[in-house]
Amino acid sequence: MSNGASEPWAVLVPEGSARIRRQLSELTASGGLVHHFDARDLMTAQGVFRTFAEVLRFPGYFGRNWDALVDCLDDLCGEVTGGGAGIAGVVHGADLLLETEHFPLFVSVLCQGADRANSAVDLDGDPLDRPTVAEHFVLEFRDFDREKLAARVEQPDLIVTTGDGLVGTALNPEKWH
Repeated sequence: MSNGASEPWAVLVPEGSARIRRQLSELTASGGLVHHFDARDLMTAQGVFRTFAEVLRFPGYFGRNWDALVDCLDDLCGEVTGGGAGIAGVVHGADLLLETEHFPLFVSVLCQGADRANSAVDLDGDPLDRPTVAEHFVLEFRDFDREKLAARVEQPDLIVTTGDGLVGTALNPEKWH
């Protein structure tokens, strides 16, 4: 995670990671916002849609499906993004989500939404009429096993990397760009 528009878009980390706490503090010091999610509220797809809509103040026309979630993550209002300074969404207790059917899709959707928010061009390559928004997601795990987590989110549309105390996920440019 960084304060700029750089990959990875979603990181899986041990709960209480000093590195992530420092980066979140830097984000808020620069005017960005941190939004918190409780994994207990994200156990079903409908729970994900409801909770993200509430926390990130999605518009009333939000379609409550995965594609609509990507669209709304790409088009967050200024009061949710710190006036464009950027956001981080932190999912606490993410261990609960590991065995849900939607977990790999959920991580992919977070990466898709963040990738689009961080981009200065639309899907056709045309310049957008809005500034980019640095958007990242942090999933915190009590039982952090890098290899197990990497294997669980591994899918063709994502690049999964393991580093010092984290698993990073970003869109695979061969599949998405």
